[in-house]
Amino acid sequence: MEHTRGAPFHPMTQGKIERYHRSMKNAVTLQNFYFLWNLKKEIPRCVTYYNTERYPEPLNTLTPAGVYFGRASEVLTRRDEIKQQTRQARRLQSLPVREFAAGR
Repeated sequence: MEHTRGAPFHPMTQGKIERYHRSMKNAVTLQNFYFLWNLKKEIPRCVTYYNTERYPEPLNTLTPAGVYFGRASEVLTRRDEIKQQTRQARRLQSLPVREFAAGR
C-alpha cells in the first residue's frame, strides 16, 4: 500500500474517505437519537456494515473485508460457477419451448 497526499476536503482527490463520511453522516442523521449512548452504539454497527456487508462497485462488488483478507479470487470464481450453472439451467428450461416453436 502506498501513501499519497491530496488536497484536504476535496472530494475529487479524497473520494473514498469522503464517501465514507457521507455514508456515516446519512446513517446518523436519518435516525433520531435521543440519547448519546444510542448514537455510540449505532456508530460501530454502521462501521461494521460498511466494512463487511456492502458491495461497492470499485471493488468489483466484493466486500472490503473480503478483499483485505484475500477472498476475492474464490468469491469471483464461485460467482462464475453459479452464473454458468444458472445459464445452463435456463437453456435446459427454454429448450422445449424452442423446439415447439420450430415445429419439431
